Parts: sequence; C-alpha cells; structure tokens
Amino acid sequence: MTALQGLAPAKINLTLHVTGQRDDGYHLLDSLVVFADMGDRLTCKLGEDRLTVDGPMGQGVPLGPDNLVRRAAALMGVEAAIHLEKHLPAAAGIGGGSSDAACALRMLRELTGKEVPDQGLGLGADVPVCMIARAAFMRGIGEDVTAVDLPPLHAVLVNPRVAVPTSAVFSGLASKVNPAMPPLPDGLPAADLIQWIAAQRNDLEPPAITAQPVISDVLAALRQTGAQLTRMSGSGATCFGLYPDAKRAADAAQSLQHSGWWVAATVLR
Repeated sequence: MTALQGLAPAKINLTLHVTGQRDDGYHLLDSLVVFADMGDRLTCKLGEDRLTVDGPMGQGVPLGPDNLVRRAAALMGVEAAIHLEKHLPAAAGIGGGSSDAACALRMLRELTGKEVPDQGLGLGADVPVCMIARAAFMRGIGEDVTAVDLPPLHAVLVNPRVAVPTSAVFSGLASKVNPAMPPLPDGLPAADLIQWIAAQRNDLEPPAITAQPVISDVLAALRQTGAQLTRMSGSGATCFGLYPDAKRAADAAQSLQHSGWWVAATVLR
C-alpha cells in the first residue's frame, strides 16, 4: 500500500495583532505568517488506525485520539497508520501540532482524493494557514488566509524549553482591540521587509513575558548576536532573530548553543 512522506514545517508569526474578540470568545487576529525550512516529518499510509512517534522531541507526545494527527485522520473519515518524527518543541508558538495535522491532512487528501473539510479549521486556528505552508496573511479566527510573496529571511529560532499556557497569555492582554496591520507594500527586498515587520507587533509578547520572564532573556540573547529584529512567535515561548545572511544566522545559532535552549538556524519562506 502506498505510503507518503511529508514535512510539517515550523510556523512563525512575524507579526501578530489581536484586533478584537467575538461574542463566542474567539480572538480576532491579523498576522503575517511564514514557514521554516525545517520541522517535523510524517509518514502516512491508509489502513490500521495507529500513530507512532519518535525523534528528538518525541518523548511525551500523546498517542491517543486527542492527538491532532489522529484527529486529522478522523476528520477525513479514514483509518491511517501515521508515523511522526518529532523535531519541533511542543506548545512553543510555532504551530508544531497544527503543522503536523495539516501535513497529515495534505497526505490523506492525496491518498483518498477527498477534500479537507473547512481547510481543517475545526482542528485549530493555525491549521488552515499550515495547510498551504507558505508565506501568508492570516486573519479572523484563522479562516481567512491569503498567500503572499516574500523574499527568504535568514533566522534563528530559540525556545527556552518552557511552556506558556495560551489561555494565560490571552487573558493577560492589556487590550483585546488593537490596530490591525497596514497593507504590506509589494516587492520589498529582505532588508526593507524587516524594517516593515519591525514597525508591527506581537500583541501576545508582553503577557507571555509576564507569564514566563525567561522570554525576555531569550530576546536579549538574540539581540546580543546582532539580529536585525527579534520577536516572539505566536503565544510563545519560541522567539526568532532575523539576520542579513545565512552565515550570520549560523554564527548566531552556534553562539547560543551553550544556553541549554532549543536553537535552530533556518530560512523562513
């Protein structure tokens, strides 16, 4: 039986503006999202309903029906044997579980010919943008996704190996209604794009730092490596630094290896 392999890349929120909250409690977001050239790896084939996990970040990953990969198969109405090679830290603000689910959905779509219901939104707000796994604007509660063309950005990702409860971060917002992002000018080269990103925000960064002050230490460490821009991704605790070229990103990552944190040099696309 045919088996497919796929990459579930890390999702990075270059910006994240919280613009409102619906009556049902869902927050409205305005975010520019990109994807790294590294992430988890999945193998999928139809048949037995089974999930296996290994990899450097595989310990402790739940294997039961609540796992997003298994929920992806249930959403498609099929039984599948899926193996997850876990490289991304969990609950880290880089969409690891959502990207895993989206990768599984893409493979199951190819294997079955079935369409993915509502682009996987029922599995989480990040799943629709992870379904396209390329630079995009994500708006609303995650249902409004528009692909954009961006130059590649050299980056270092750092996670201090602490979990940040998403509920605590959102509840700690000083304001639930904040300005949306301005339009992104067309054709910006990387240096100008970084300047534009720097003028935007991640509204979840301040409450995340309150919940886990080590995030501010990560941002300071990235600044000390000469990053052109540092920011937290998503609801944390992973932070990123942007650099003018691959060598300076690699050198920065090397200088941070002693920290005991999870560190990865990558290209964001």
